[in-house]
Amino acid sequence: MPLPPPPVHRPDQKHDKELLFKGVTCALIGLIVLLAPYVARSSSVADMMRQAYLVGWFALVLGGAFLVRYALRRYGGRRRY
Repeated sequence: MPLPPPPVHRPDQKHDKELLFKGVTCALIGLIVLLAPYVARSSSVADMMRQAYLVGWFALVLGGAFLVRYALRRYGGRRRY
């Protein structure tokens, strides 16, 4: 009697959607914080946003990391994270 085929491991789609949502959200927040000083009408708001450039870069890099993790889970090779 032949053995049944091994179960196919499919990643949790909810987890993939959450990674995509987190990545896009963080990247957008980072872009908004980094671009805000150039479009702000008030000089005090522009100065305040210029001081938060580290937060903008952190959010942009974090969003990029989430998106890379999503791409690896979705389109990567055999290894699943």
